[in-house]
Amino acid sequence: MINTETLQPAEPLVPRTHYLNANYGIKSWLLTKDHKRIALLYLASVTAFFFLGGVFALLIRLELLTPKGDLVQPETYNKLFTMHGIVMIFFFLIPAIPAVLGNFLLPMMLGAKDLAFPKINLLSWYIYNVGAIFTLYAIIAGGVDTGWTFYTPLSSVYSNGNVIAVALGIFINGFSSILTGLNFIVTIHTMRAPGLTWFRLPLFVWAHYATSLIQILGTPVLAVTIVLLALERLFGVGIFSPSLGGDPILFQHLFWFYSHPAVYIMILPSMGVISEIIATFSRKKIFGYKFVAFSSLAIAVYGFLVWGHHMFVSGQSVYAGMVFSFLSYFVAIPSAVKVFNWTATLYKGSISYATPMLYAFGFIGLFIIGGMTGLFLAALGLDVHLTDTYFVVAHFHYIMVGGAVMGYMGGMHYWWPKISGRMYPEGWAKLSALIVFLGFNLTFFPQFLAGYMGMPRRYHAYADQFQVLNVLSTAGASVLGVGYLMPMIYFIWSMRYGPIASANPWPGSGLEWQTASPPPTENFIDTPTVTWEAYEFEEGQNLNVPVAAK
Repeated sequence: MINTETLQPAEPLVPRTHYLNANYGIKSWLLTKDHKRIALLYLASVTAFFFLGGVFALLIRLELLTPKGDLVQPETYNKLFTMHGIVMIFFFLIPAIPAVLGNFLLPMMLGAKDLAFPKINLLSWYIYNVGAIFTLYAIIAGGVDTGWTFYTPLSSVYSNGNVIAVALGIFINGFSSILTGLNFIVTIHTMRAPGLTWFRLPLFVWAHYATSLIQILGTPVLAVTIVLLALERLFGVGIFSPSLGGDPILFQHLFWFYSHPAVYIMILPSMGVISEIIATFSRKKIFGYKFVAFSSLAIAVYGFLVWGHHMFVSGQSVYAGMVFSFLSYFVAIPSAVKVFNWTATLYKGSISYATPMLYAFGFIGLFIIGGMTGLFLAALGLDVHLTDTYFVVAHFHYIMVGGAVMGYMGGMHYWWPKISGRMYPEGWAKLSALIVFLGFNLTFFPQFLAGYMGMPRRYHAYADQFQVLNVLSTAGASVLGVGYLMPMIYFIWSMRYGPIASANPWPGSGLEWQTASPPPTENFIDTPTVTWEAYEFEEGQNLNVPVAAK
C-alpha cells in the first residue's frame, strides 16, 4: 500500500528549475516540446474561445429577454447561435480537457518524461490555431447562419460564402484532434512506468484512451463530409442538394456519424476527471474499478451506433428509427455504470467538501438530469413532439455544460496546485462553484419547461406565454457568467500571491503527485516504479484541508 505521508514533504519540493522557468522568452514557449508548456498554450487558446462563445451566448439571451425580436435582426440571430455552437463545440468543448489536462497530466500519470511524439504535440497546437484563424475570419467577415450542424441544402446552396471559411477551419482543426488522439494512444501503450499495468492505470487515463479512439476513428468522417460539402458548394457536384441530384439526408447521416461520438469526446474526459476527484476526496478505491474502466471503452464503441436518433423526423425509415431508439437506450447503460459506481464509492467514504469535490457533486447531479432527459428524446413518439424545441437545447447543455464544463472546472481546481505550484483561495473557489451550479440550473431548467410547452429553438421571437421562463433563463445566464469569470481571476491571482503548494496537497495516490509542484521539465528525476494498486490510500485517513507547503 502506498504511504501517502511520504508524499507530503514539510518543504516544498520545488526544483530550482521547473517547467515554468526552465527557459524564458516567447520563443522558448512557441518552440517548446514540453507537454506541460504545450498544455498551457492550449489553455490560453481554449480559454479565449470559451469567453468568445460566452459573448455570443450573452447576446442570444439578451435577444430572448423579450418576446419580440427587438435587439437583432433574424439573420443576425441565426449567425449568433451558429457561431456560439461552432466556437463552443469545435474550439472549446472537444479540445478542452484532452488538450489541457490530458496533455499536462498523461505523461506524469504514466511515469513518463513526455508524450511519445513531442514535436507532433506542438504541431497539433499550431494546427488548432490555424483552424481557429479561418473561423475567426468568417466571424469578422459576417458570420455563418446555418447552425453548427451545417445542414444541406442551406449550407451548400443558400447560405453566404463564409460557410467555406468556417468549414475549412473545422477541417483543419480536426487534424489537431487526430494527432492528439494518436499521441495519447501510443504513449499509453508504450511509455508506462515499470509496474504500471493496465489495471493499475488511473481511470483518467482509461477515459482518455477511449476518447482518443473516437478521435482517430470518427474525425476523418467529418473531414470527408466537409470536403464533399465544399465540392458541392464550389463546383456544383450533386452530392447533397436535391436540385443537383443529391440527397440531404446523406449529409445528416455522415455528419451525425461523427458528431454523436463527438459528444463522448466532450464528456468522457470529464468522467475521467470525476473518477480521480471522487477517489481522492472520499479516500477510497473506485468501486468496481474494472467496470468503470471498461465502461469508457463501451461508450466509445456504442457511441458509433446511435447517430440516427438525431434523425427521427428526417424521413429515415420507421424500422431504422426503432433500431436507433433501442440502441440509444442501450448506450445509457455504461454511463449509468459510472454514476452508480461513483455513488457506491462515496458510501461510507471519508468525504472532504473541497472545491473539486463540489464540482464533482455538481457534475453527477446535472449529468443525471441530462442523461434522463436524453431517454425522453430517444423515445420515437416523444421526440416527434420535442425535437427542435428548447427541451433539446436544455438536454444538450445539461450534458455539455453541466457535465463536460463542470468536469473541466473540477479538474482545473484539482490539479491547479500541480500546474502552478500555488494554492488558490478556497473560500472564493467554493463560492464560484456554488454560483456556477445555481446559475446553470436557473439558466437551463426553465428551457425544459419552455420546450415541453412547445417553444421552438432557433427563433429570435416567441409567443408571450414563454417570457417569464426566458427572463429566468437570461437572469441565470448572467449569474453563470459571473461564476465562470471568478476562477480566471483567482487563478491568475494565485500565480503570484497564492500559498506555495506541496508536492501532494490533497493528497492523491497517482504518480503525478510524486513529483514537485510545479514539476521539473523532465517530470521525474528517476523513472518511478509502481508497486501499488490504483487508488490505494491510508486506511481511515481523513482529509479536511489541502496541504500547503510550510
